[in-house]
Amino acid sequence: MTSLARLKFYATQPHVCSYLPDEQATTLFLDPSQPMDTNVYANLSEIGFRRSGDHLYRPHCQSCTACIPARIPSASLVLNRQQKRILKRNTDLQVKAVRPVFTEEYYSLYAYYIEKRHADGDMYPPSKDQFNTFLVRELPFSFFYEFRHEGKLLAVSVTDVLPNGLSAVYTFYDPDEERRSLGRYAILWQVREAARLRLKAVYLGYWIKNCRKMNYKTEYRPIELLINQRWIKLT
Repeated sequence: MTSLARLKFYATQPHVCSYLPDEQATTLFLDPSQPMDTNVYANLSEIGFRRSGDHLYRPHCQSCTACIPARIPSASLVLNRQQKRILKRNTDLQVKAVRPVFTEEYYSLYAYYIEKRHADGDMYPPSKDQFNTFLVRELPFSFFYEFRHEGKLLAVSVTDVLPNGLSAVYTFYDPDEERRSLGRYAILWQVREAARLRLKAVYLGYWIKNCRKMNYKTEYRPIELLINQRWIKLT
């Protein structure tokens, strides 16, 4: 296992924040020449790092601490009434883990999702190059979890399986299936899968109090937030 103290990191120049447009953001990246080691990744996830494509990163802003890493302890999730209904609505789905590859089926669902749900974001317009660079990486810990109904692909959760938990990289789904709440269901499924694998948590990325799109993350209780380098549990 590589000592974190021996790793090199690089910070970007300040740029417009994609979550809080009035703020300037700086991002800290692990040296891209460092091999994507599973244990290094797991250790960095404990201090708030995420993966995007071939890069591990975390916010490193000078005047803003709004991005707070969040994770759900897999063994202690308490379902609320809405979450119980979501699980019940999706009992007819089949889930399968496959290695990340490009297919027209995956890309078609991804592009439709971006166009319908994120046309105001920095991932619009979707492209095949963007899809491949962001999600289709040949890494030993990365999987596509397919969610299908009678063979039809409804959702894909791109998930990293690490020694300390599942890292939910990205989920895209059929936006026409609103009644299923597929985004929320994918998280609930991953929490249950982490518990089945005896992994301690599902890492959700960053929660930002003043970002409406992030509000769903605190629906899962208990949730743990990384504050002052300590994971604090909120119940």
